[in-house]
Amino acid sequence: MKLNHPVGQAAEEKAWQFLKQQGCTLVARNWHCPFGELDLIVRQGKYLIFVEVKYRKNTRFGGVAYSITPSKLAKLQRSVAYYLQHNQLHQQACRLDAVLLQGDEQPKWIQNITE
Repeated sequence: MKLNHPVGQAAEEKAWQFLKQQGCTLVARNWHCPFGELDLIVRQGKYLIFVEVKYRKNTRFGGVAYSITPSKLAKLQRSVAYYLQHNQLHQQACRLDAVLLQGDEQPKWIQNITE
């Protein structure tokens, strides 16, 4: 599915370009299921990485890190589980990460946001 909002599209593209520079390969973008959407799915080495991309223009409302709420995290975890089951990837090493973009700052890659 294609993003309709230009800011969201630009943020995901910036996150993807950043991850590509880190040696990731793209598996899927904007993957939808009954529980929600996974922004980016990438592979790096043995890991399949599910990436939530978050962008904030400034820190006015607590900054970008505060935008991943416990309820959002639960939805992401259900979506990841659905993806793995749907694709029969029961033994796949994976993790749930976030790429945080705030204003013009460099992307911040937070690995394993479930811990």
